[in-house]
Amino acid sequence: MFTGTYENSIDGKNRMIIPSKHREKLGGRCMLSRGFDKCLYIYAMEDWEVQVEKFKKLKQSDRDVRKFIREFFSNTEECQLDSQGRILIPLNLRKYANINKDLVTKGAMDKIEIWSKEEYVDPEGENMMDNEEFLAKLDMYDL
Repeated sequence: MFTGTYENSIDGKNRMIIPSKHREKLGGRCMLSRGFDKCLYIYAMEDWEVQVEKFKKLKQSDRDVRKFIREFFSNTEECQLDSQGRILIPLNLRKYANINKDLVTKGAMDKIEIWSKEEYVDPEGENMMDNEEFLAKLDMYDL
């Protein structure tokens, strides 16, 4: 499980250091993809396989499903961590997430979220959920 919040940055070669706490679970390889909220997701290989199995259950006869699969998988990269625990963030993913330099790296259960600090620290608070909203969402799932 991935937990915690870290502030880091990308270097001049567009690499980011994976927080040391998460490197062992990643085992030297990971999948980097577009996230759903203008962030990037990093999955351990075993968690990625779980996601792929879920996507395989989608009805590909549905045009919107095909569009989603095409867009999601064409914006996903397999990454190797280098000896210093860094991965390269490709240009298309940096553009999508508006990543220039400073990052907020958040553990999010089965994945790591990578946010541009400017996107995450939003003055309108769009990326935050207050306690009342959170409790209402939990009630929807009978938790």
